[in-house]
Amino acid sequence: MSQQTLERLLSGRLADPDGNGVLTVPVRSVVIDCDLARAAPDLISKLDLGGRLCSVMDPASAAAMGNAVSEALATRYRVRPIITQLAPHPDMDAVRQVMAQVADADGLVAVGSGSINDITKHAAHLTGKPYAVFGTAPSMNGYTSISAAITEDGLKKSLPSTAPRGVFLDLAVLAAAPKRLIAAGFGDSICRATAQTDWLLSHLLMATPYREAPFVLLAEDEPALVANAAGLAGGDRRAIALLAHTLVMSGFGMTICGGSYPASQSEHLIAHYMDMLGTDLPQAYHGEHIAVTTMSVARLQEHVVGLQSLRLLPSSDSPATFHQAFGAALGEACWKSFAAKHRDAATNNRLQHLVDERWPEIRAKLKRVSRPAAQIEAALAAAGAPSHPDMVGIPAMFYREALLNARKIRDRFGILDLAEAVGELNGYVAREVPSGVFASHASH
Repeated sequence: MSQQTLERLLSGRLADPDGNGVLTVPVRSVVIDCDLARAAPDLISKLDLGGRLCSVMDPASAAAMGNAVSEALATRYRVRPIITQLAPHPDMDAVRQVMAQVADADGLVAVGSGSINDITKHAAHLTGKPYAVFGTAPSMNGYTSISAAITEDGLKKSLPSTAPRGVFLDLAVLAAAPKRLIAAGFGDSICRATAQTDWLLSHLLMATPYREAPFVLLAEDEPALVANAAGLAGGDRRAIALLAHTLVMSGFGMTICGGSYPASQSEHLIAHYMDMLGTDLPQAYHGEHIAVTTMSVARLQEHVVGLQSLRLLPSSDSPATFHQAFGAALGEACWKSFAAKHRDAATNNRLQHLVDERWPEIRAKLKRVSRPAAQIEAALAAAGAPSHPDMVGIPAMFYREALLNARKIRDRFGILDLAEAVGELNGYVAREVPSGVFASHASH
């Protein structure tokens, strides 16, 4: 595990592979160890959070670690626990509810995983207060990022937020987390391959910015994590430590890039679409959805990158088609976001010329950063993570709709866009999600 790389990054001594001096991050301390609740006063004392703290948790994370952290901190600080509803939804209403209770606090301490971290992080950002987080599950890569996944006005967004001053991950607590949360964390890490492939594709075709730094941070741990995926299902401490380290480094990659680009592309657009428009879906964790959507995107990437040549079709996208797909208000919001990557005639001609000249070279570069879909599926199975929509109860018709329309909700160009542009998306979706209910796959 690249502990030395982490230490050099935190101390500002890690060279930037993109040639910009050294890499820097705003997080002061990351501790991945055991017995961290008891050590909480010493850990927090190095972060200058102030003397009056609010600890934010839900009932489950309070039982897992939050109560112990609050009691330990109370020996040295004035601490007021804030306990949200069970499994709060990370939307602006939840953020405002926390903000209303922390006016007299100097700093915030989140104790939880995805939703609690995002809610606290964004509340800290909007109130101008520093915060730290004690993670209770290795379920997602947002602990060290400077964005929060928050639903605002019905649209799932990645909102700029305050970076934590400290991130503390107790291996005993992480290993005791529900197995589905651990599997979800693996899902949120295995998508590195599809996200990097998409981001590089956008760079090569659309000239969007791209960096190697986020992936250098993951280069040492990711292969070991994939090789030890089976250990996650059994709560093996070494495997859990690899997952925790990978998630931390993935979050730092997003922080270094100033956005979620290296870890969130087509696979996340599909998941965000399901979050936005799914009704009465069974409860599932974000990383479980990402595990499923990563498989679909990995297979689509293999198919399109495997084509020997590409012929782009005129785009049929327009404000009218967006209104028809999403309704007037959401359709307008999605069109405004999508418009930056809309293929008008001039863009189409430029892209066609580019792929005519360079497609073999582009294919080779994409293959170098991808991971075979079959390898991803085997690793997900070993980790106990889902790989097909029926494993998390997603109806076939809705998943088909998500695959077809997810590209429309944001301006990030990826494999969904290219597949649609060359007339391959509809056929792929029909093969990926055949009529009927995925009878060949066991329930998760």
